[in-house]
Amino acid sequence: MKHIDSPRLASPLTPALEFASKPWLFDFFLLGALWGSSFLFMRLGASEFSPIATAFVRVCVAALFLLPLMLWQGHKAVFNENWRLTFSVGVVNSALPFSFFAYAVMHISTGLSSILNAAVPLFAALVAWLWLGDRLTTWRVLGLCIGFLGVLLLAGDQTGFQIWGQAGTPHSPPDTHQFTAVVACMAATLCYALSASFTKRHLPSLPPLVIATGSQCGGALALALPALWGMPNTMPSLQAILALSFLGVACTGIAYVLYFRLIARAGPARALTVTFLIPVFAITYGVVFLGEKVTLNMLLFTGVIIFGTALSSGSIKKK
Repeated sequence: MKHIDSPRLASPLTPALEFASKPWLFDFFLLGALWGSSFLFMRLGASEFSPIATAFVRVCVAALFLLPLMLWQGHKAVFNENWRLTFSVGVVNSALPFSFFAYAVMHISTGLSSILNAAVPLFAALVAWLWLGDRLTTWRVLGLCIGFLGVLLLAGDQTGFQIWGQAGTPHSPPDTHQFTAVVACMAATLCYALSASFTKRHLPSLPPLVIATGSQCGGALALALPALWGMPNTMPSLQAILALSFLGVACTGIAYVLYFRLIARAGPARALTVTFLIPVFAITYGVVFLGEKVTLNMLLFTGVIIFGTALSSGSIKKK
């Protein structure tokens, strides 16, 4: 008598078990932990180096780490053929955003900087629509509106700039430095979005390690002259030097290898969701090591940003 297998019943734990069994899961959490810690190490480094010098040292260390690795993998010929394009990516994907974030963490908390960084998929969806002609559904447009509203509410709450007036409610005058720091974070996320679309259009077939190495070399060249005016007059402390060394090797060099490997294993859409994980680590590091405070409004508006970002990126789909 032929045996007929009974249908397997779906368990409420099935999605979680399937997620936990993915081979890219370790890379996903490690990348979130490394990029989350980058805000802490930027603060420690930029407190003695200038923001531009911090970014310059970061990309130089990362380039020195990645270049031998790329040559060992046998990508020299490909690198020589495409160095101009990869160097161009480095200006927008590394030099500018690294400088912007290094400035931002000097005036706002590392946790807030990481939360604003989580808006990268918002800008990525908008840029891809305007530049690459990617289709935006009604739900994705709604997600963009919700996400940007969350950014405005969070920025207004943290900097003292009121989005709308509240009569009879006294409040402290806005902090201009905090406001410009928030603007710098938004400029950095826009840079990441532009470089993502540029890479998708012009460098889709290049090995990830070639793109990562070329971008750090290009970022180093772009920042070389400005960094001359930003170098400290006195010898920085060992703590600052070690912070930038770890920032360059682990948070940039190793992190980029993990990121591009995650794209290959899990796909670009799922890889971008690591931006949701970064604030969790960054806020934790900031509270533990820097004594930063987390307010209820900060958590609430963070939830609005993450929900809007997930909706706009297609991570949440209408059933």
